[in-house]
Amino acid sequence: MIPNKVRICVMGLFLTWLSLSCALAAQRGAAPAWPATEGDFALASFHFDDGETLDHLNLHYTTLGAPRRNAAGVVDNAVVIIHGTGGTGQQFLSPAFAGQLFGPGQPLDITKFYIVLPDNIGHGKSSKPSDGLHAKFPHYGYRDMVRAQHDLLTEHLGVNHLRLVMGTSMGGMQSWLWPEMYPDFMDAAMPLASEPVQIAGRNRYFRRMVIDSISKSPGYDNGEYKTPPVGIEGAFYALAVMTSSPKDMQKQMPTKELADAGFDRMIARDLKAYDANDMLYQFASSGDYNPEPDLEKIQCYLMAVNSADDQVNPPELGVMEPNIKRVLHGQYILIPIGPDTRGHGTHTLAKVWKSHLVDLLAESAH
Repeated sequence: MIPNKVRICVMGLFLTWLSLSCALAAQRGAAPAWPATEGDFALASFHFDDGETLDHLNLHYTTLGAPRRNAAGVVDNAVVIIHGTGGTGQQFLSPAFAGQLFGPGQPLDITKFYIVLPDNIGHGKSSKPSDGLHAKFPHYGYRDMVRAQHDLLTEHLGVNHLRLVMGTSMGGMQSWLWPEMYPDFMDAAMPLASEPVQIAGRNRYFRRMVIDSISKSPGYDNGEYKTPPVGIEGAFYALAVMTSSPKDMQKQMPTKELADAGFDRMIARDLKAYDANDMLYQFASSGDYNPEPDLEKIQCYLMAVNSADDQVNPPELGVMEPNIKRVLHGQYILIPIGPDTRGHGTHTLAKVWKSHLVDLLAESAH
């Protein structure tokens, strides 16, 4: 046992270090070097919902802070934050996200909360098609991802309860699934940039553009391509339209020359960043998503946050208003278009919505 005086001293030194780190980073305009820990969890014989099995599924993760247990042995400070399609848990260490949430006195202060940032199946350093199986990799869905996250928390990290589950875009959709699949496991959920219905309409069109551009490309070769199939550029085109903000693109590239240069940079960057099989699987994985039938199962406090200029989840669809009423403790926040919104990308700009997170944490406190 560590004496209480030693614990207090160590915590005091840590708080001082973190405050200085954040202050110095702010002066330099850089992100603080967050005291994060990375790890891997090997799941043996993971069974996917479609019946496929993977003998060895690796789930990579990043954590900040430490778990805390109450008198009953229940972890009461764990927060899992889930990334979007094509992302990783590490993206949440950016100044725009961590810099607004994880520091001393901030809503998810890591001296008080235990933050878990998983890399979803098919993403980052977790198992994915490009590791070697290519198109023979099991066809995973969002529910498979959530089950793997639950296994990571309960079997590996020893977390038996969540203070909060939150996520952005795809992670937001999984934040709707979490309280349906595990109703008693969390106090609160905060889905960002998502809707609680099956992906259909224009959203499905965009996803089919990505999927078909790759899978029907002459160079795809059933996933055994030696060089990126030409169709992957078409996938980038669809993705750029799907997730961009016209307002900010016009502001950043107000001339034809700047727009052309930006377009060329995007293609060059994405060709280096994306593997065609991984991208194909990532977008196909949304096919099983549909929390709408089970919204009444959600018992925790849930706050759904979207921005009015999000072209992926445009408010004029009228999806949120009737469905949020079916959630016992549900709220819907629509952020109006403003100088700080960035379309679908508003989800990673925590300064825009962190006041709502503060409200949710207060409302769901026991």
